[in-house]
Amino acid sequence: MTFSLLARCADTGRFGMVISSSSPAVAARCAHARAGVGVAATQNITDPTLGPRLLDAMGQGAGAAAAMAAVVAGAAHAEYRQLLCLDAKGNTATHSGTRILGVWNTAEGRDCVAGGNLLADDGVPQAMVAAFEASTGALGDRLVAALRAGRDAGGEAGPVHSAGLLMVDADTWPCAELRADWVDDGCPIEAVARAWQVYAPQMAAYIQRARDPREAPSYGVPGDE
Repeated sequence: MTFSLLARCADTGRFGMVISSSSPAVAARCAHARAGVGVAATQNITDPTLGPRLLDAMGQGAGAAAAMAAVVAGAAHAEYRQLLCLDAKGNTATHSGTRILGVWNTAEGRDCVAGGNLLADDGVPQAMVAAFEASTGALGDRLVAALRAGRDAGGEAGPVHSAGLLMVDADTWPCAELRADWVDDGCPIEAVARAWQVYAPQMAAYIQRARDPREAPSYGVPGDE
């Protein structure tokens, strides 16, 4: 019911992921990232606790593969889960249990990993990895390119209704968390892509306002000096 890509920007140290699904609010349950640690996805028959567990393990020094092995070993109903993670060094790991829905696959690349289930084509994750590796520019731009590539390669077997982009930088909170939680008409992936296009030029200003509003740009509202 889902396809996603997790990635790291080797230049900035940022982590991020994109995801889309026929289910509502997919990013709310499935997308997890932590500054300086990595990024994790828990999907298929989702257990939202597994993303934070993967991040905790990597935060305590485990690499992606060791973190994945430990979390899967301790997880209830691991046969229903599809998990992906990427650590601070860009290493990746995946788990797809024996009860994954429909056509599924995963693909690992340079500083990225993708996976999906109930897919229209098992080449979707590889298409996402190829698009990410071929793209340049900001991490958000590259994530959007990968999500569009997954859709264009077939995406999910049925229509998608939700999508999201999550990114962390150096703070405990996300520097970008953009979601289309339910779209009846149109494409939630394009809704998120448009949100990123609007948000990207303003992202640094929002970060600075949170860190120290005295040094932040003006707000552009009446009465602002």
